[in-house]
Amino acid sequence: MIIPIRCFTCGKVIGNKWEGYISMLNHDFTEGEALDVLQLKRYCCRRMLLTHVSLIEKLLNYSVQSR
Repeated sequence: MIIPIRCFTCGKVIGNKWEGYISMLNHDFTEGEALDVLQLKRYCCRRMLLTHVSLIEKLLNYSVQSR
């Protein structure tokens, strides 16, 4: 879960909205409804949450080799 803190395009703070977004999706909200409730109106900010892929769980499987 490494969501960017700010939107890359406009700079609006979006990092604090990720948990709310995921909980709304688990409570049968559609993506559009959840983004509207979170007051993300700009398409650049909506894109940041819609296209986020959480890779941290997959990366934790790889160990760092000590040299």
